[in-house]
Amino acid sequence: MERKAYPSDVSDDEWAFVAPYLSLMSEAAPQREYSLREVFNGLGWLVRTGAEWRMMPHDLPPWGIVYQQTQRWLKAGVFEAIVHDLRELLRLAVGRQPQPSAAIFDSRTLQSSPESGGRAGYDGAKRKKGSKVHAAVDTLGQLLALYVTPANEQDRAQVAQLARQVQTATGETVEVAFVDQGYTGDQPAQAAQAQGIQLEVIKLPDVKKGFVLLPRRWVVERSFAWAARFRRLARDYERLPETLAGLHFVAFAILMLTRFTHGLAHLL
Repeated sequence: MERKAYPSDVSDDEWAFVAPYLSLMSEAAPQREYSLREVFNGLGWLVRTGAEWRMMPHDLPPWGIVYQQTQRWLKAGVFEAIVHDLRELLRLAVGRQPQPSAAIFDSRTLQSSPESGGRAGYDGAKRKKGSKVHAAVDTLGQLLALYVTPANEQDRAQVAQLARQVQTATGETVEVAFVDQGYTGDQPAQAAQAQGIQLEVIKLPDVKKGFVLLPRRWVVERSFAWAARFRRLARDYERLPETLAGLHFVAFAILMLTRFTHGLAHLL
């Protein structure tokens, strides 16, 4: 009996692209009881819906199988590889250089849950206890680097780590990073400069009324909005910060894969 289709299911074209990255072992391996494509569909379902692992639908592989394979994929860094390769292809498709010369840094705070509460911090500005997701994107909003800290960690203190990850991902092509006023000061500027990046702080107008769309800065906010559509990323539901970071790469891999295989109509 054929199972019903879920909106999160990967298409034939999408699977053809990602299968080489995800095939850590052959489909014919004796321990491979379930289709690797169906395991990936299970992961996509979970990240999209935000459900608990044990709530995996019965017509998808058992949750334990999907969970174990997901951990193998995350440890192997396959989703980072997918995101980085798709970013190059999508940039080339719109006439950009394959690697960016500019990036945007920012963070967002996710409310903690019972699973993540033990490592949570309190973000006084957001009045929220949880984890802070630090991200760098290119000027198209595509993910370059991302990592997680407790929410009480200052953005300016994370510049060195973020800049290092960006240059590793791009081959040291990024020359400037646009940031908000939370990154002001000599220390973050020097940390970025050590990686060959100049920080450019985009400030709010001295006199503002209502919502103000800041140059460059809106791009990373849009990227966070894309991630927030995946309900598993609406809060920090993970025991480990590495898992939360990894699932962000899963989400961006799914988003970018859809754009790549369905044309550029939804790129901007």
